[in-house]
Amino acid sequence: MQAILQSIDEDLGQKEVRPRGKEGLPESGWVLLDLGDVIVHIFGSEERAYYDLEGLWHAGTPVVRIQ
Repeated sequence: MQAILQSIDEDLGQKEVRPRGKEGLPESGWVLLDLGDVIVHIFGSEERAYYDLEGLWHAGTPVVRIQ
């Protein structure tokens, strides 16, 4: 999870995009990045199963899905 977060931070930094907010820590199993029009959730496998965002947003159209 730390590697994913670091990669996102580096890519955003190259594009001079700064998150509006950041919640959670990799150690907690969940991190949220608020990019304005886009919210990025990074979950550990247990947290992902618990929160089941795919089930909550089943009618939405995925833009990117990384496992």
